[in-house]
Order: sequence, then C-alpha cells, then structure tokens
Amino acid sequence: MECKEFLKNLCEIHSPSGRERSIYNVIKDRFQDFGEVSIDNLNNIYIHKKGNKKGKLMIMAHADEVFLMITDLTNNGFLKFKSNGIDPKALVSQEVIIHGKKTIEGIIGIKPPHLMDDEESKKSININDLLIDTGYSTEELKNIVNIGDYVTLKRSFYELLNNNVTCKAIDDRAGIAAMYECAKEIANINHDMDIYFICSCQEEVGHRGAKVASYNIAPDIGIAIDVTFDSSNLGDKDRENILGNGPVICIGPNIHVKIRELIMKIADEYNIPYGVEVEPGNTGTDAWDIQITGQGIPTLLISIPIKYMHTSVEIVNIQDIRNTGRLLAKFIEKLNNAELEEILCF
Repeated sequence: MECKEFLKNLCEIHSPSGRERSIYNVIKDRFQDFGEVSIDNLNNIYIHKKGNKKGKLMIMAHADEVFLMITDLTNNGFLKFKSNGIDPKALVSQEVIIHGKKTIEGIIGIKPPHLMDDEESKKSININDLLIDTGYSTEELKNIVNIGDYVTLKRSFYELLNNNVTCKAIDDRAGIAAMYECAKEIANINHDMDIYFICSCQEEVGHRGAKVASYNIAPDIGIAIDVTFDSSNLGDKDRENILGNGPVICIGPNIHVKIRELIMKIADEYNIPYGVEVEPGNTGTDAWDIQITGQGIPTLLISIPIKYMHTSVEIVNIQDIRNTGRLLAKFIEKLNNAELEEILCF
C-alpha cells in the first residue's frame, strides 16, 4: 500500500486516548506481513520483526489523538464538554463525532456577530461557553449520550499541492506511516537486532503507553517518532522546520549523543534531507519517558514537521514521512556492522 493511502486510512479512524483499540485492525492488516502483531492491556500495539537476537531496537509512534469529553446534557439538546489538547478557538464551527451508545454527529456553533453585544464581541472564546448542537432533543440524547462519552473531530483527508496532505490526527499517524515505510524497506533485510515497532497509547495524556511498552520490551535503543512545529507564518519562528525538507533530528539531554551522531552521519551518507532542533528540557514526546524507563534507555527523537498541530486541518508532507522511514531503515542496516556496546557508551 502507498504511504498516502495508508496515512488516509489511519487519520480517518477515530482513536482518542484510551480508545486506541479502534485502530488495531488497520495496524494489524498492514503490519502482519512484517512481524507478529499484538496488543497489551493498555492498548499499546506491538509489531515484532525478529532479527538475529543481537539486541533490541524499539521504534515508537503514538496512536492516540486529541479529543473532547461530554460533561453535561443541557436544555434543547445541547452538549457541554471539556477539551484535551484542542484550543477553544480551533473548535468554533467544527464538525464533531460523539461516541455514545451509537455514533452521532454534531457541530460546535457560535452566536452570529449580528446578535452579539459589544462586550460579547470583544470577549475571548472560552470553552465553557461552547456547546455541541446535535439536532436531537434532550430526551432523545439521554438515550444516546452519557457523561464522559468521547468526542472526536470530524475531518476527511485531502490532498493539497506539492505533496502536502491535510486531515485531523496527523499527530501522530504520520509517525505510524513512517514506521510502515521503514518496515517495507527492511522486509527482506537480515538485520541483527530484533525490531519492535510500537503504536503507543495515551501519549496525549502523559506518554502513559510509552512507559508500559518500554518496560515490557526493555530495548537497547529506543526511537520515538512524533511531529514537530513547522516554522512558517503561523508556526514557530524560532525553529527552522520546513515541510518537504525532511525529518527533524532532536538535540538535547533527552537524546543519546552517539546515536544521534550516527543517524545524522547515515542521513548524510545516503543524501536523506533532515533538519535539527534543540530541546534543552522536556521534549513533550514519548522519548521523555522511554529514556528513564528501567535502568535507562539510550533514546533518539525524530520528528516530522506539520502545520496547525492539534487542529482538524493538520498538514504534513508525504515525502517527509517517506524520508523518515528510509532513514530508520538505513539506521537498522548500519547497526549490523556496528559494535552496539561502543555506540551505547557516552
């Protein structure tokens, strides 16, 4: 399957934190040709591709997405909610899906400007003032929706110019797609290390799956793949992350120096474009928790730049995903001839 088609399949699934099992069948269908697929009690999904038992390499991308949760059913069939990871400004005029006893659709509206007084028009948007309109009556909703039901953004996958695509949940389904590209490249390679591809759970609520999976596998090397902010007009101007310019390699205390130097050397050798970014503290990714599991795991973070993170219109470049997968594959190949103990010492 092509990268773009697989990413579309992934992004259009609704898999909020704690409900990652809904993505399991798609992952299993695509990865079962490369290794044994399983799922644990917390919803981490494992793909184990056996090597020559000369160490264990874990590559991880999170499967969950940002979401809302219902907090109240109000008069006239409106639903109140809380948000996890989505700014209220990004919710206005959005279509959503409520995962109740059955799946129903709704919209998050706002009072028309004609009806706002001066104070209302100047006030910032507060999530407590937003409501989901389903069109159902309150009595009907009581038979469908409960307090605590999940709500996810509704958005189809669209192709844009210059190999860019947009959808919800590209954070971090792009990382899973990159693992798939890597798996395809190493399908027929006789690699020394056992490879564990992990679709981790509950990253958006505190990297909880990363802790469990890292403990279960106890790898010699852990690599987290996530997304990062681009540096365009509405991005982070302090970074130099440009869509189409390749993956971004992190530098900082969360990152093992020699592994980072090795993968940059490999990228240069194979003319794989990449950028760098500096994170002097918490990277805010699974890498933060991988590193301190057990006796400590040498860790690397590779990020794919996206636009409009944690919205329904995240944008990624397909070639960046492919290059991330290719870089990981070449890294696995090179480990065959490398002395693992030498790489892992500081």
